[in-house]
Amino acid sequence: MSETDPLTRQPTYGNWRRPQSGGLPGLRLGTTVLFVSGLLVVVVLTLVSIWLAIGFGVLLVLAMVPVALRDKHDRMLAQSLLARAAFRRARRTGSNLYRSGPLGRTGYGTCQLPGLAARSTITEAKDAYGRPFALISYPSTNHHAVVLSTDADGAALVDQAQVDTWVAYWGHWLAQLANEPGLVGVSVTVEAAPDTGIRLRHEVEANLSPDAPALAAQVLAEVVESYPAGSALMSTRIALTYSGAARDGRPRRTAQEMAVELGNRLPGLAAGLATTGAGPARPMTGEQLAEAVRVAYDPTAAVIVERARTSGEGTGLTWDDAGPAEADDHRAAYWHDGAYSITWSMSAAPRGEVFSNVLTNFLLPHPDIARKRVTLLYRPHDAATGAKIVQNDVRDARFLAQQKAQGSARDDVALQAAEQTAREEATGAGVVRFGLLATATVTDEASLPLAEAAMDNLSAGARIRLRRIRAAQASAFAAALPIGLVLPAHLALPEVVRDAL
Repeated sequence: MSETDPLTRQPTYGNWRRPQSGGLPGLRLGTTVLFVSGLLVVVVLTLVSIWLAIGFGVLLVLAMVPVALRDKHDRMLAQSLLARAAFRRARRTGSNLYRSGPLGRTGYGTCQLPGLAARSTITEAKDAYGRPFALISYPSTNHHAVVLSTDADGAALVDQAQVDTWVAYWGHWLAQLANEPGLVGVSVTVEAAPDTGIRLRHEVEANLSPDAPALAAQVLAEVVESYPAGSALMSTRIALTYSGAARDGRPRRTAQEMAVELGNRLPGLAAGLATTGAGPARPMTGEQLAEAVRVAYDPTAAVIVERARTSGEGTGLTWDDAGPAEADDHRAAYWHDGAYSITWSMSAAPRGEVFSNVLTNFLLPHPDIARKRVTLLYRPHDAATGAKIVQNDVRDARFLAQQKAQGSARDDVALQAAEQTAREEATGAGVVRFGLLATATVTDEASLPLAEAAMDNLSAGARIRLRRIRAAQASAFAAALPIGLVLPAHLALPEVVRDAL
């Protein structure tokens, strides 16, 4: 048997863990506490009336069934039932429909964003280098987001050693975000769309000499006509979301105060991305953000936006006109300005070890999908919280492994993984919660089954498990946009309670 040279061995990545809370088999800590409390009430009621105790016991069991039953995506039956009931109510009241513009219901005839981003505003400012940038503010959560646009280098014709270095620096950049004061979330959005060819045509026509030979001019004309066919345009945007809440003795900050504070941090954050393979990072202006969001809701506007950009005059789009003119939130799809979209969420990260290119094909364009947007969501924990999480995870993994009289291989591996995570955190590694949203947009409703099949095949190759979002497609579509929405902050149930259930 031949041996692998350790100097040429390609590194692998893995050991992603979802913290588990200790509890009875099939239950989490919070539901276990509720169940045990209910049993105590049953015991007390037996002293009063045995029939009353039996009745309460039956109600307790019926109440625990929707919480204990989970599907393959680890989603409780109660969550699905509540989401379905809320969506039916929205359909009855008509709140799933959105109409804007001169004949719509929005103020002043604008096309403001729907749903979670409806009350968002834009503040224009300049960073420490004098570059203009836009600050997106969400009054309901007091969150403020800045967006960086990058030109990723890509891994084509790049040595594996360089790719590994980029991955290491990316992990270091994410770990350093735990020290960012007030940071509540980071999103990385990679969007693949067909190239309109307008930029190529403008570049050729602007540099074509009138004295060029006829053959050269003919070749360039053929290039302009043929090259854009089948080609794709990849764009990468990174949104950083901060909280303006009071902290460290400082009062609640306004959007203008946050713009000044974040303007001083942006150059350092953008410079840190240069070593990750993301390429030069530039803050996006309000007009650029409005264009990106407008094209996401109306793909047919891409040609108009591209022509306005290449002309040098700009589109003049404002944040109030970035939303769709009309939209309809279906249970399993989202219709917006003549386009149809489906959004999936990642319910399970790749099991085992993977290579650095595990998501490459998943991010690339697909012929059955007009526009594809993949958004990675990160929520870094500070050092104190991270240490507490990994230690609790080790304790809960050991408790779950000891519950069974005869241990299983999966329990042993889970305990080893939790202990390894704790060792890595103790040596300086960061602890980050992450998720993934993927949106496939087509221009014809008949193409939705093809897009769904394509996403199923791509997710299988990426070794991730996707769950098609039901009864919340509009919110998921907005969360996958590069606008800095942090979904857990918009839910009514506190995060601590959700994690315990």
